[in-house]
Amino acid sequence: MSCPTVGATTHITNGVTSVDCQKQVRSWRLLRSLMELLIPSCYCAFIDKHHEIKHQNYLHRYYQPPVCTSSGIITGTIFGYRRGKASFCIQQNTKSNNPILLLEFAVPTAVLAREMQGGILRIALDCTSKGNSSGNPDSVLSMPLWTMYCNGKKVGYAVKRKPSKADMDALRLMNSVVGGTGLISGKELDHHDDELMYLRANFENLRTSPDSESFHLIDPDGNIGQELSIFFYRSSYPVDKAVPIMADAQMTRPLDNA
Repeated sequence: MSCPTVGATTHITNGVTSVDCQKQVRSWRLLRSLMELLIPSCYCAFIDKHHEIKHQNYLHRYYQPPVCTSSGIITGTIFGYRRGKASFCIQQNTKSNNPILLLEFAVPTAVLAREMQGGILRIALDCTSKGNSSGNPDSVLSMPLWTMYCNGKKVGYAVKRKPSKADMDALRLMNSVVGGTGLISGKELDHHDDELMYLRANFENLRTSPDSESFHLIDPDGNIGQELSIFFYRSSYPVDKAVPIMADAQMTRPLDNA
């Protein structure tokens, strides 16, 4: 019986397997091509990861975000006569007779009250300190004069002043108020032809540095219905370039005149 002839390239010679060299060469070329494709890709991934780790370490070392610490809860009151200017008072608590800070705003009380109707109020107060302000050990609240921005609009100045008898009388009438808004008749304050408007609440005091401090209204039950933050900044360059106020469309509209 004759065996069919098969066109095989592999044959046995003296017990040794012989392989077609051309096919072997093509196989090695294919393997080498695959290795050249795979190895550079893995190497690049390793290099990119290495650079990413170095970049993260660099940012962590030289560009650490500022640490914001809470200085506790204080009582904050915005108040003023309808036809007068608004003031902002910081007290340790509602019963305190020694205010930590009293500022008189350039904004009329009626204008500020209308601005609050939107439910969001951001007040930024910036003061310029010549020289190296970061080396100043005093708190930013010790500065006497600030440029005032209300919802992104420059509205004049805020001036630090000592509480007057009229201020202390008004604050004493609000001793029992922990949080809320209201009116006090002018007759109770020897100011018969006007009314005193006020907003009082607990504020969280946050401090980033001696040159940056802020107060944020706490309204857990939503009774006040107002989102309110007041920021204090101290810079060593012109105030118009110093205030990082939020550039939101609804927060940059101009204030109405009184």
